[in-house]
Amino acid sequence: MPGTALILGPSGRFARHVAGALAADGWQLRRFDRRRDRLPEAARGVDLIVNGWNPPYPRWAAELPGLTAQVIAAARASGATVLQPGNVYVFGADAPDRLAEDTPHRAKNPLGRLRVEMEARLRDAGIPVILLRAGDFLDTEASGNWFDAMIARRVGRGRIAYPGPLDVPHAWAFLPDLARAAAALAERRAQLARFEDVPFPGYTLTGAELAAGLAAALGRPVAARRMAWWPLRLAAPVWPMGRGLLEMRYLWGKPHRLDGAKLRRLLPDHADTPLVAALAQSAGSLTSTQTNRWRDAAATASASGAAGSGQRTPAPVTSSPAEGRT
Repeated sequence: MPGTALILGPSGRFARHVAGALAADGWQLRRFDRRRDRLPEAARGVDLIVNGWNPPYPRWAAELPGLTAQVIAAARASGATVLQPGNVYVFGADAPDRLAEDTPHRAKNPLGRLRVEMEARLRDAGIPVILLRAGDFLDTEASGNWFDAMIARRVGRGRIAYPGPLDVPHAWAFLPDLARAAAALAERRAQLARFEDVPFPGYTLTGAELAAGLAAALGRPVAARRMAWWPLRLAAPVWPMGRGLLEMRYLWGKPHRLDGAKLRRLLPDHADTPLVAALAQSAGSLTSTQTNRWRDAAATASASGAAGSGQRTPAPVTSSPAEGRT
């Protein structure tokens, strides 16, 4: 049943959409403001804590453990259920193609290990947790994710830049659908296990299928080409965010999909938005003149690194990835 939800990171992609879905279902919302609120007081009396806190990659090691500890303490004191977005980082480069709730968490890279440790802390805390695990996000507005900031940045000109081979399946989640599933699970929280790890299948698409879907959504041809990674490699020594993006590059060459059996069992009436309709919404806010802070950051870092080393400054970066998945 609906109750009161505390939204952490309310302006972020995941939390913003979940807040909207909860409000539509009749929940009362408290949007946390770090400038004026203290978490223990803000969480008092709430039924659900939506953990939308997600610092950029370079701050994960310093901040994730402390943020997770704060959320656990607030949930323990209030008795609230934690709604936590999960990603596929925990499985590692050697994981099977099908990712389910019982797939081992064997990531060996630093960012993957940090997510493994974060989820383990939540699991071992003894508090009620709904962990909804998804692939890359498709948003209804440009919000600095892989799709809008890099892949489809030039879709208005009839082309996309794809980070991996065009024939490798990749997991995607349309944020309004993910949010509706999150709200439905929260409403059923009393019937769930103490810790529920729920993979959200969303869409599994190759780069070629993504381009074809965009062409159908926009009503005109969309060509797909491979993204150049060399600007990120060049910028990485002086751009910490770039190092994290390179660390997670393997996901674009590794086939993977999230198994939907558990979600279908828990939410048999859930239905995703048809792919073409979702892509029409996701691409609708993009134009050929959209600016990109990651492209600009990479270009600046590349130029600084080249100038400092005596190398020739590279051409501007034409495709820029976004901040890490929530």
